[in-house]
Amino acid sequence: MFSAIARIFRTPDLRQKILFTIGIIALYRLGSNVPAPFVHFPNVEQCLATTAGTDGLLGLVNLFSGGALLQLSIFALGVMPYITATIITQLLRVVIPHFETLHKEGQAGQSKLTQYTRYLTIALALLQSSTLVTVARSGQLFGTTDVAACQNLLTNDVWWAQLLIIIAMTAGTGLIMWFAELVTERGIGNGMSLLIFTSISATFPSAMWGIWEARGFETFLLVLVIGIVVMTMVVYVEQSQRRVPVQYAKRMVGRRTYGGTNTYIPIKVNMAGVIPIIFASSLLYLPMLLAQFNTPTDGSEPPAWVAWISTYLVSGDQPLYMAVYFLLIIGFTYFYVAITFNPVEVADNMKKYGGFIPGIRAGRPTAEYLDYVITRITFPGSLYLGIVALIPLVALATVQANQNFPFGGASILIIVGVGLETVKQIDAQLQQRHYEGLLR
Repeated sequence: MFSAIARIFRTPDLRQKILFTIGIIALYRLGSNVPAPFVHFPNVEQCLATTAGTDGLLGLVNLFSGGALLQLSIFALGVMPYITATIITQLLRVVIPHFETLHKEGQAGQSKLTQYTRYLTIALALLQSSTLVTVARSGQLFGTTDVAACQNLLTNDVWWAQLLIIIAMTAGTGLIMWFAELVTERGIGNGMSLLIFTSISATFPSAMWGIWEARGFETFLLVLVIGIVVMTMVVYVEQSQRRVPVQYAKRMVGRRTYGGTNTYIPIKVNMAGVIPIIFASSLLYLPMLLAQFNTPTDGSEPPAWVAWISTYLVSGDQPLYMAVYFLLIIGFTYFYVAITFNPVEVADNMKKYGGFIPGIRAGRPTAEYLDYVITRITFPGSLYLGIVALIPLVALATVQANQNFPFGGASILIIVGVGLETVKQIDAQLQQRHYEGLLR
């Protein structure tokens, strides 16, 4: 392994790409700690020190921003607007035929879709930054009203000061998109994924240190061992796939023979990635938001339905919350896989180029077979996602961690997935230059 790392840094262009990527990551982390204008940073630090943070959707956004959200920095929104815009663009392919046409046009169509995603990212950044400033101004950002400093997070709350904060955070989102594109073009690739990886990894030390302080070294060591086991299992499942064999018949075009090859369609156990977890967290945040806006501010008793939501659907350590969260993840997994994988389209493309699955007729029978396979393999994949997503909630109830517990949920899935992809890219570039990868 050390010799492989030495080969990486002995290769001039690969060394330059890695150093450039590290430099962009350093700038990204620096911007995550620079407060936005008119933010009272000492009060923000006091609130961070005296409260447990925010769970639910805001907690997920804070996780993806590397803690920048609750610090109200210029990179407070992180990559979440871009992730949301990308998901919306994918879903709109089903609704808007023009988007589906662009998707099938190749590189030119993909460039237009990417441009639409950028515009949508800026629009969502404006909306999310406005919401964040409103929540911070009301004193509900940290989910508590006990700390007086949390009511005064802004040094000036006039309209033009709020507008300047919104512009600064939106510009920060645009700068993050530019950083990601630079890493993709001039770095080692997967720019946006690497920035997400960096944001989540930045929260690991504080999360583990919080467990050590709260429960002692023994619990810390136990969590670390369990985390290694969980990470190993996630790597195993993320690499697992069902390979559907495909044969291509020989065909003559002029004097040349095409086809006659054997290949396969790789169908991963987890085809949906972390998207179902994001969907489920967003949907479960709606009852919390509804109850928050209907809670009386004069100290009187809230309505019965508000009290019920506050008791059972707000805190992640409630069994009902866990059950609803688990079922939502299963449902959204099937939903997202059905949108992103079209068996009819795959079967038509195979038939167009003379491909067929052994023992299955081309056309409709192939589409039905692929639908049967994808339905069966999605079931264990959805259960796997649900179990991994419940790990932070179980940790919340047992070791007093927060819902951004590092060894579970979206964090572990993203870290493992991006880590594996980055290692594969570095390995491929090493093989191009030295005929050897990271491992001999």
